[in-house]
Amino acid sequence: MRDNQTTVRGAVQSPLQPGIARPDAMRLAADEYARVADAVAALAPGDWDRPTECTEWTVHQLVSHVVGMAAMAASPFESRRQMRIAATRPGGEAEMVDALTALQVREFSRYTPAELVAKIADIGPKAAKGRRRTPGFLRRRPMGDQQVINGVAETWALGFLIDVILTRDPWMHRIDLSRATGRPLALTADHDGRIVDDVVREWAARHGKPYRLTLTGPAGGTWATPDADGETFELDAIEFCRAVSGRGTTPAPFGTQVPF
Repeated sequence: MRDNQTTVRGAVQSPLQPGIARPDAMRLAADEYARVADAVAALAPGDWDRPTECTEWTVHQLVSHVVGMAAMAASPFESRRQMRIAATRPGGEAEMVDALTALQVREFSRYTPAELVAKIADIGPKAAKGRRRTPGFLRRRPMGDQQVINGVAETWALGFLIDVILTRDPWMHRIDLSRATGRPLALTADHDGRIVDDVVREWAARHGKPYRLTLTGPAGGTWATPDADGETFELDAIEFCRAVSGRGTTPAPFGTQVPF
């Protein structure tokens, strides 16, 4: 269990930059692709048609999205292709991100479970390499589309997407797979705990209030501002991340969400 102090800030910076040092972010990316590949490989034939907490997706469709997003990160050509198609909103989606994920599900769901197992094992290392090779001048650029978080439109640096969101996304979907199938969720302090730490620090920056937060489990720890009068929260580390991502029934502490 870590014991950390965080500094209260009034708001996140704009454009939003990664809160994790680049070498650490790239280590987490490579490790997460390996872990999600292991989780997909462990699925039984009867797991693939199970519903998930991404309510419109089965396990098969969720894995298709994960593979499609990794393929996008692995290849600039594939990234441009997917973005170009999604920009036309072929399914009538209002938001670009919804159009993109819907495209990935449509295209990659045509693969069998065995093919998807092989694809994520092959594409994951390539996706990590593609993200690692993105030059600094591109990562510092603001993204074109704004994202609405906690009811406020905000601008992200491309590096926040590449270094942070593209790791949080398969990480949260690995949790979704475990919950959908009942299969064990591999958690360690040096990997999952580091992802949780970054989520907590961003959450703290977003609400800007004094607090004390205790998260239990292998990925947990204790975080607090110097002000002892802050509100106190205690819950499981994974449930905290599910809450701030908008999943489940547990309310996000301070009502503050964090993008995944």
